[in-house]
Amino acid sequence: MRWLPKAQQPPGRAEQGIEHSLSLLWDGGADRNRTCDLLIANETLYQLSYDPNQFTCRHLYETAEQTIFRFHDSLSRGIFQRMNKSHPRSGEFRRVAENLFRYSSSGVYYARFQNNGKDISRSLRTTDRALAKRRLADELENASKLDVKVGKMTLEELLRLYEERLGQYAPKTIATRQSILKSFKETWPYGLNIPVHSVSTGQLELWLASRRAHFKNATYNEYARFLRHLFELALKFRVIATSPAAGLKGLRVETPIRTTPTWEQFRALVADIRVQRFSVDARDSADLVEFMGLAGVGTAECANLMGEHIDFAANRITVYRLKTDTGYTIPIFPQLLPFLQTLQAKGQIQQGQKIFKIRDPKKSLTAACKRLKLPLCQR
Repeated sequence: MRWLPKAQQPPGRAEQGIEHSLSLLWDGGADRNRTCDLLIANETLYQLSYDPNQFTCRHLYETAEQTIFRFHDSLSRGIFQRMNKSHPRSGEFRRVAENLFRYSSSGVYYARFQNNGKDISRSLRTTDRALAKRRLADELENASKLDVKVGKMTLEELLRLYEERLGQYAPKTIATRQSILKSFKETWPYGLNIPVHSVSTGQLELWLASRRAHFKNATYNEYARFLRHLFELALKFRVIATSPAAGLKGLRVETPIRTTPTWEQFRALVADIRVQRFSVDARDSADLVEFMGLAGVGTAECANLMGEHIDFAANRITVYRLKTDTGYTIPIFPQLLPFLQTLQAKGQIQQGQKIFKIRDPKKSLTAACKRLKLPLCQR
């Protein structure tokens, strides 16, 4: 190929396209209804779509109308200049009282003080001096409640401390709280590595709301109680000054309608449970159900009933409820005495031994209700 000087080279595709667009520009286009601006924009996009190296802004300046491009160029230059130019601070902090400062340009008040050797500066979010003084007092009081050494405790560390302290509760309460704790770790959407002081009341309410559809009111109250106890522990360790869970209110617990069986139905239930040959716990479950019905007590009282708690001489039974840490006595009712004498004859009432081997006869009782088709189990 023979190379020609630039002046003698035939026009390329870009130059031919531009010359064609200029010729259309002067006579108004093929249909004489397109404006100059629209024609330039369309031809520009067309050329840039296939030959960006030959079609440059400088070439446009030399061959086409320059007004539009100069306008956009000056506009973009002005934008970049304003972006690069930093905004100077026009105000300064002026001390108006002890630990109270006012920023001169905005008029907003700030609290500035030291807590355990650490400088703290916080906006009081007001331009009213009286309100600023009240908020300053609150800031100083809250700061005095905090321990800087544990101020960065994460939510994961707080949950670990909470789990370690569960041993003070009754076994059933421990199981309930551990279940809630596990659910919280699996479903908390904001991460467990966040600082405790950054957890807000709104986040706790949103988490409870996301679980609300699966809960009865009593279950919801247990979850709310868990959150209150969790952040009360943070208060005790002086991680936070105020608890974000303090305002979480419980719901009114539903009052269930329970059908009380008649005396004949009760005797039928006990007999049905006792004759189940394929259940190894049939007799123990029947004994517990019969004692509960004759004595009028629940499973919580029966779980800790020992041989020494039954006093035949004084005609009374001492029962103890572990959850509330309370004990009380009930008389040995006439209908209960023959049953207790039977247990004593079988050797089940011994000093230092539990009377019943089964803690909860719920499964046996439910199965018996279904077999006997009693209405109390059809709800």
